[in-house]
Amino acid sequence: MSQLNKDILFLLFEELQADSKSLFSCLLVNRLWCETGIPILWRNPWRYDINYTNKCYLFSIISFYLPVGIKEFLSSQGINLPPISYQTLLFDYLSFCKSINVNLINSIIPIGSSLAYNQFLLQQEFYNLLITTCPEFKYLDMRSINHQLFYFPGAKARLETLYELNCNTSVEPTYFYGLTRICQNIQKLIIINNTIKVNPGIATLIEAQKNLKSFKWKDSFEDYSVMEDPYKEALLALEKKANILNHLQIFFKYVGGFDHRLLQQILPKFYKLKTLIIEDFVYFTENYFKMLVYQDIEILYIDYITIDKVSNIIENSGGHLKEISLFKYCEYYDFDENFNEDSLNFIQKICEHCPLIEYLSIAFSPTKKHFTEFEKLLKVCQKLKSLLIVILNFDEMESPEKILENGEEFLKALISSAPTNLREIRFFNEFKISLKALEEFLKNWRGSALSIITSDHIYNEEDYINLVDKYKNDGIIKDFRLVPRYER
Repeated sequence: MSQLNKDILFLLFEELQADSKSLFSCLLVNRLWCETGIPILWRNPWRYDINYTNKCYLFSIISFYLPVGIKEFLSSQGINLPPISYQTLLFDYLSFCKSINVNLINSIIPIGSSLAYNQFLLQQEFYNLLITTCPEFKYLDMRSINHQLFYFPGAKARLETLYELNCNTSVEPTYFYGLTRICQNIQKLIIINNTIKVNPGIATLIEAQKNLKSFKWKDSFEDYSVMEDPYKEALLALEKKANILNHLQIFFKYVGGFDHRLLQQILPKFYKLKTLIIEDFVYFTENYFKMLVYQDIEILYIDYITIDKVSNIIENSGGHLKEISLFKYCEYYDFDENFNEDSLNFIQKICEHCPLIEYLSIAFSPTKKHFTEFEKLLKVCQKLKSLLIVILNFDEMESPEKILENGEEFLKALISSAPTNLREIRFFNEFKISLKALEEFLKNWRGSALSIITSDHIYNEEDYINLVDKYKNDGIIKDFRLVPRYER
């Protein structure tokens, strides 16, 4: 393994770039592995789950690049920097860096000084260094920013290549106006709405983009006494990007003055969407979903949407759906009086229109016909990797014995028809599996090693724990976890 050539190693490490633990371990194998992994790690060194305030090496590496005169000035102000060294580093780390994360830079700054003014000076020198030394920038996280980066020498040449911007609405509008002059080719824009005031700079930034592919808005505030509509200007600016936008994620919290008709008006215009995720409150009319025609849609999640409405979107899709996520909040989900008919239609629509589905949430009644159609679905959807299952008898309250019987029927369907790619099963409290049925299922399972995720504490009982441990040792179970039922 250690003899793999550099090109193959590079491809392998690219797959591991989000897994800091594995990637850092690879650096220790030999010099070739280290030389191949360092450029990948340093593209975005801020992304990894590391407590930077307890790790001085990142601070030390950036400080190393500061000119001697700047180091002497900062030291004269009482700022603690590593001793001046005239040796070279093993790698030219900043030549690989293509990102700035303001929050994380701010988190390592106190290593140099606890004084506010000194921290301001250090931030200024670090940003100036990164902008003048790094060859280009693809990613900028400017939350909590207090320096106008676009005024630094060389900022235009570096920032005009920006691919992804992460920001929040509490940043002064002038920062967005300054960025808008330079950054007009952002493809991925993430906005954290953490203030009750409308920020006009956001709409200006959105409107200036020429190639915006992905847009995410997430509310993160506690004060719901908002007087103005916090979304209107941003949505109107976004509407002008309808012919180029591929990915849309909206997490709205404010109900007060928001005109839902505006969102209803513009959603059908985003006909090129591949991802549509809408969380929290959104109100739609009964027949609205028949208007949503997304021929390229791959990922779909809308809070509280009923399965009959999802079926409308599926029917109007182009056969590319890979993920349909539902029932994030099962206890608030509207399983209405037509559930038996709607759930059967839902299964059939998946069979007809979703041959590429990989991640699926599904709910149906425990009738023989439903189980028969479910088995057909398993045979058609051979790429299925993850399944969230809700089996619910809407017509009558079932006995504990009947609920266990439903679980057994579900496991039998998996044994006879599940695709070999299936590797994750999720189910919650309404759905139970007896110890005997679970053991019979695991004994006959021939697919990938399974992760089983549930919220029912019955599986914490000793007999279940012993059974799970046995099949973990046999490689049948990869993971068995209890999670809050709302975790998706």
